[in-house]
Amino acid sequence: MLAQRFQQLDRLLTETRRWWQYQPYHHLNLAFADEAPALAARLNAMPLEQINRLDGDMVALCGLLAPWIPAGETLHALSELTRFTPEPIQCAKEMALHMPGRKQAQIEAFTGCLPPHQGSYLEWCAGKGHLGRLVSLHRRAEILSLELQGPLCEEGRRLAVRDGARMQFVQADAFAVDAGQLLATEHHAMALHACGELHTHLLALVAERGAQGVTISPCCYHLIRGSHYVPLSAAARASDLHLAKADLRLPLQETVTSGARISRLRELEVVWRLGFDCLQRQVRGVNEYLPVPNMQKSLLTGSFEAFCEWAADRKGIALPAGMDLATFLAQGEARYGDVARMELVRHLFRRPLEIWLALDRALFLQEQGYRVEVGEFCDKPMTPRNILIRAVRSSLA
Repeated sequence: MLAQRFQQLDRLLTETRRWWQYQPYHHLNLAFADEAPALAARLNAMPLEQINRLDGDMVALCGLLAPWIPAGETLHALSELTRFTPEPIQCAKEMALHMPGRKQAQIEAFTGCLPPHQGSYLEWCAGKGHLGRLVSLHRRAEILSLELQGPLCEEGRRLAVRDGARMQFVQADAFAVDAGQLLATEHHAMALHACGELHTHLLALVAERGAQGVTISPCCYHLIRGSHYVPLSAAARASDLHLAKADLRLPLQETVTSGARISRLRELEVVWRLGFDCLQRQVRGVNEYLPVPNMQKSLLTGSFEAFCEWAADRKGIALPAGMDLATFLAQGEARYGDVARMELVRHLFRRPLEIWLALDRALFLQEQGYRVEVGEFCDKPMTPRNILIRAVRSSLA
C-alpha cells in the first residue's frame, strides 16, 4: 500500500510540477499569468484576507484551483494519513517544568505511539533528553541519549537523576563514525523532529546495524549538505522528480497559527526583502533575485533604509546616495500580494510533497526488511510536523 500511494503521488507531483517547483521571490509578476490568465485575474481580485483564509482550507483551495489543477482533489486525498491511537501518557508536573507546553504535548503523544519494545532505546539528537526521560519512566527502559551540545547533556543528566530515569548521555556528533557505533542491534531508535540529514542518517544506520526498530517524526527536510535531495528508496531514485534544497522548504511553510504581532513582523520582513530585491536589481543592473541572509528580528523595529543598508553590506553592494527608497518599499508592498498568491497555489502541494518525502523514508526501511507504518501522532495545531514513521524488524513483527 505504501508503494502504491508513493507511485500515485509521484506521478501527480511530477505532472504538476510547473505549478509548484519554482520560487515566488524570484518572480516580479505571477509566474503563471501567461499560462493561466483567468486564474491570475481570479486571484488578483481576492483581498489578502481571503487569500489567507484559503491557505488554511485545503478543500476550498482544491475547489478553487480545480479548473486549472484537476489533480488537486486526488493529491489532497493521497495526503490523508491515519491517526495513530496513542496510549494516554502525561508527564508528572515536576517533570514538565522544563518543557514548553506544546513540546510537552508532542513528547507525550510521540511516546504514546511508540511500538511495543522490551529492550533499550537510543534517543537520537536528544537535547536535554525530555523524550528519553519520559520513555524511560513510562516503559521502565534504559535510554542511551546522543546529543552534540555538552551543556544540554549535563542538564539532561541532572534531570534524569531528579526524575529517576535510567539514562546515559553521550556527547557526540551524530555524523561521526563513533556515534553510529552506539546503535546496537537490541535498540529501538527514536527521534522527535531531528532535522534533515540527521534523521535520514539515523535510518541508514538502523538498516546498516540491524537495529530492532526505529520511530521518527521527520522535520526540516531542507537541511541537507548538498544542493539537491538524494532519495533513499529505490522507488524515489527511479522518479523523474528531482528536488533542490529550495523545493524541500515547501512542506515547512505550513505553520501553527502565530499571534498578531508575529504575523505582522513576518509580513514586514517579506515586504522589506522584496523591496530590497527591487532595489538591488536596479543598482546591480542584473534582473535576478539575490538571496539575503537571515536577519536579527530587532532590525524590523528600525527603518526600511537601515534594513537596505544592512542587506547591501551583507551582499557587498554599494548603494548610491540619495536613492528614493520609498519607491522600492512600495514595490515590495505590491510584490507581497503577488508572492502570497503564488504561495497559495504552491501550498496545494505542500502536504503531498511532505508525504512523498515520508514515504521515501518508509519504503527505504521496507526494502531493508522492516515492517513499516506511517501515520499522524498528533493534531496539526500541536505541530504541523505530525507525521510518524515507525518500523520494526520483520523477524520481530
